[in-house]
Amino acid sequence: MELTVESKKREAGTKPNALRRSGLIPAVLYGHKGVESVELTVDAKVAERLLEKASVNNTVIDLNVADMGWRGKTLLREVQAHPWKRFPYHLSFFAIAAHGPLDIEVPLHFVGEATGVKNGGGLLDTVLTQLQVRCASDKILDSIEIDVSNLEVGSGLSVRDIILPEGVTALADGEQRVVTVLAPRTAEQDTATESAAES
Repeated sequence: MELTVESKKREAGTKPNALRRSGLIPAVLYGHKGVESVELTVDAKVAERLLEKASVNNTVIDLNVADMGWRGKTLLREVQAHPWKRFPYHLSFFAIAAHGPLDIEVPLHFVGEATGVKNGGGLLDTVLTQLQVRCASDKILDSIEIDVSNLEVGSGLSVRDIILPEGVTALADGEQRVVTVLAPRTAEQDTATESAAES
């Protein structure tokens, strides 16, 4: 997924709270010119729509800062938000075009119904829900699909079993378990658990 966001350079000396009251969200862009960063503003409604679709360190965002003549591909590196209202307070963008491989976290999407669950009464235990990978900026994945259809009770998949596109490398230990089909709990196990909890 790639999204486009229009932004403006922030005027020097403007207070963040004053910007928010006027419907703007403070933001910063870095990585576009070495260690130099530039302060920006994004329309609050644009920021809210962005956060409905984008995820931190995963979604490529085409950022356009018209009044400084810069446009490029970025990642949303950080979102500061109100603790319970979830209203964004500050956004950080990182320019990716001029940089080498990126380390990002990609959500795992489990598809199919495991044989051990369907026929054996087992329980699908998803140990990992996202995977850290290294890839070029043009290889960023929205998600990774993992087919669990053939898993029997007691079997599972590890990181090394995940098939990744060319140019994408998993950073986690290859032996780390991703998903397992647990054996069904028996009445005796349930009774023993209940007794232990009561004692």
